[in-house]
Amino acid sequence: MDLHQRYPALSDLKTRARRRIPHFIWEYLDSATGSEATQRRNREGLNRVLFAPRVLEGEFTPDLGCPLLGREYPVPFGIAPVGMSGAVWPGAERMLARFSAEAGIPYGLSTVATETPETIGRLAGDRGWFQLYPPRDPDILADMLERGRKAGFETLILTVDVPVASRRERQTRGGMTNPPKLTPRLALQSARCPAWSLGTLRRGMPRMRTLDAYDSPVSGSGALPSTAHIGYLLRTAPDWDYLARLRDGWDGALIVKGIMDPAPLPRLEAAGVDAVWVSNHAGRQFDGAEATIDALPKIRAATDLPILFDSGIEGGLDILRALALGADFVMLGRAWHYALGALGAAGPAHLQDILVKDMASNMGQLGARRLSDLSSRLLLRD
Repeated sequence: MDLHQRYPALSDLKTRARRRIPHFIWEYLDSATGSEATQRRNREGLNRVLFAPRVLEGEFTPDLGCPLLGREYPVPFGIAPVGMSGAVWPGAERMLARFSAEAGIPYGLSTVATETPETIGRLAGDRGWFQLYPPRDPDILADMLERGRKAGFETLILTVDVPVASRRERQTRGGMTNPPKLTPRLALQSARCPAWSLGTLRRGMPRMRTLDAYDSPVSGSGALPSTAHIGYLLRTAPDWDYLARLRDGWDGALIVKGIMDPAPLPRLEAAGVDAVWVSNHAGRQFDGAEATIDALPKIRAATDLPILFDSGIEGGLDILRALALGADFVMLGRAWHYALGALGAAGPAHLQDILVKDMASNMGQLGARRLSDLSSRLLLRD
């Protein structure tokens, strides 16, 4: 029995991953904030996007190739940055970086990952993107940019939708701290997940290694709540002057992540931003936001910049929905970690295969030979 017979959909990977990842880590990965209404709206919004199938189009193999920021990608999706990725599955960042280089898709390394840019840059090759949670100290900012540049990262992602820490009540109840500290309750949960536990024992307790060099302001503070870790203590809420300094200090492509409103787009264009990323942080920051898929058409109408998209994607059809409504590229975060939790290092390749097969099947139903055909198959949303 091959993997497609056992795990034909992302939901199957998610179900298996939940059994193999300790509960307190699962709550960190899978939760949103508040009542998780924004997370539900993301799903509901995607469900409202309908297409008109087209018949008598003959046999064809859809072309999934996609240009973005001067590069050609074989598929229109990539790996979004996820903080503390290596806590979700031991060695996650290394596995995803290697996979991204093999598959030719982008991989975003978070500032608060458990591996450094120096380690991941050489594994991801020219597919690595560095995601920046903006540090308050200008010397730390300059050092982070220089480290990313020397490690081979050519694309920088500035995340702007985390001006303050969110509540993430479900995550807090789960008991995760940074660095993780195993209480008797959490140790028992870990013991029920031997593959995760053995991998963690081999690699050591996960921590935010990129930030080790900047630890002095909070040294000796011990384990901090997962919504008040050193990453939060070092970062600031960026403004337009901060963006201008960042643009001056980074000579590669610059993406601004967390855009849900077309109003700032003229200033972003004037500031020299290369692309914008429509995202509500998958519902993890603010529980009163609209679905990203509902914000996307308004942003597409207001700019010619390339648009990346995330939040709520659960399969190939969702990727097509986002592309049809104006996204140029789609990023997934949790999905790759469900795949790792389910299948370890074999998970990312299987997930990509699921997504590609799902996209091809649905494009066949739509008679869409190219991604550019998708918008003409859209129906009015209900």
